[in-house]
Amino acid sequence: MPKGRPAPVVALDAEERETLLGWTRRRKTAQSLALRARIVLACAVGIPDRRIAEDIGVGRLTVGRWRNRFIERRLDGLLDKPRPGRPRTVSDADVERVLAMTLESMPEDATHWSTRSMAAASGLSQSTISRIWRAFSLQPHRTETFKLSTDPLFIDKVRDIVGLYMDPPERALVLCVDEKSQIQALDRTQPLLPMRPGQVERRTHDYVRHGTASLFAALDLKTGMVIGECHRRHRAIEFRKFLKTIDEAVPRELDVHLVLDNYGTHKTPLTRQWLARRPRFHLHFTPTSSSWINLVERWFAGLTEKQIRRGVHRSTGELEQAIMRYIEVSNEHPRPFVWTKTADGILASVARFCQRTLDSGH
Repeated sequence: MPKGRPAPVVALDAEERETLLGWTRRRKTAQSLALRARIVLACAVGIPDRRIAEDIGVGRLTVGRWRNRFIERRLDGLLDKPRPGRPRTVSDADVERVLAMTLESMPEDATHWSTRSMAAASGLSQSTISRIWRAFSLQPHRTETFKLSTDPLFIDKVRDIVGLYMDPPERALVLCVDEKSQIQALDRTQPLLPMRPGQVERRTHDYVRHGTASLFAALDLKTGMVIGECHRRHRAIEFRKFLKTIDEAVPRELDVHLVLDNYGTHKTPLTRQWLARRPRFHLHFTPTSSSWINLVERWFAGLTEKQIRRGVHRSTGELEQAIMRYIEVSNEHPRPFVWTKTADGILASVARFCQRTLDSGH
């Protein structure tokens, strides 16, 4: 039988319930306040303290403390007590008003708020706006891009490719294959000024183009080594040549599983005919708009950062030599990219993101 006194009953009126729900739903509510609101709402339903503590991830004493604070002082009991020092000049209402304006409106003459425009609109100082935004991790001046896949076979393809990554088949080689096309051989119009103490490397803003090259690369999932070759054009003919290079590089007794995107050269009759004569090749296509699932893209990012972005190449030949040299060096000490997230975890993340997109109202 349970021991101790029964927990006091928490009764909420309609206004209190609406306020507590608002604290839990608003994305930028202080986490401590949202936690206390969830505890009180659970207590009002009649859930035992032990169950609340397990569900929310706190101790039973914490649940009892905020239950009693709410019974004694209602909503004010959930707020932090004033601390010693200079009295606050910005009230909770001012903070909430700034947050609501930042998240739910925009200025008449711009697409986003700045600290100056928000200060003028709210009547607070610019430094106060900066402190509020920092406290709630708001950065209206920043934006990022995203793209959700509309592939009808998205779930099946994610499970297929992630299954290859996390449980590769025996007596087979898994290769992540893609092309980095139209890599420009760029030369600066004037010599570089090298880095020296107190001064970063400087280069002219303008450049001279000397043609383009396309890199075909296959990343070995297990070892991290790369099979690569450069071509001047990016067609099905070049892709078939690269497939032949892969065929010659992989021992005959191993099957070959290729992770590919949906680019047209991967599905031409020429490519299909070549693959039909080589049954050891198995293709796994990524979902549309989902290049993130192909691990060779991460290797391409390293190539761009370390070799291409700041490289100076006076011809496509120099560019190709630099790329192949990078492949040779990286293959001397290869490091595989280890995939850790399960297919269920990925699909759950996508589902949450889709829900946020729907809830945004746009």
